Amino acid sequence: MSNKSDKIAAKKAAVLGSKKKSPVPFLLMAACAVLVIGGGVLFMGQSKDQAPPIARVFQPEVAQASELTYPVEEFADSTCRFFEHSTADGVAVRFFVLKSSDGVIRSAFDACDSCWRAHKGYRQEGDEMVCQNCRMRFASVKVMEVKGGCNPSPLPNRVENGRVVIRVEDIEAGAMYFQPGQEG
Repeated sequence: MSNKSDKIAAKKAAVLGSKKKSPVPFLLMAACAVLVIGGGVLFMGQSKDQAPPIARVFQPEVAQASELTYPVEEFADSTCRFFEHSTADGVAVRFFVLKSSDGVIRSAFDACDSCWRAHKGYRQEGDEMVCQNCRMRFASVKVMEVKGGCNPSPLPNRVENGRVVIRVEDIEAGAMYFQPGQEG
């Protein structure tokens, strides 16, 4: 009888495929999954380090040829707005304006004395501005108050008749931060 049970066991093994399967296909699939997920994480991480896109080009109202003006209500939601002004030499000077948590309209160049050569600027996260190069964080109430180092370089402004007024001369004074070919 042993012979008959051996034959049954052999048929069962042939039908069910009781041979051990190689782990190679599983390992290849796992390695591919790790590469795809890792690539996605790397891609997403790099996008935060790039200069913030100017999602909406805010056009100033020109009070005089020497000043740019923006309606104060444009900043009521405390969201930082990024702007760009081209000098006569063609240098695109980037700056931002926001209403800080203490209600003051503040402006600064999208650069600082430390990291400007990286040309990455800042992004807003809640009530803070974050350097996209070194990731230092700055409370909105410190913009225009603290100078030097990796703080957003101040850009003077004044509020007059419901308008934020910025002198073109002051904007163009920041052109040094945005000169082409000045990489760090």
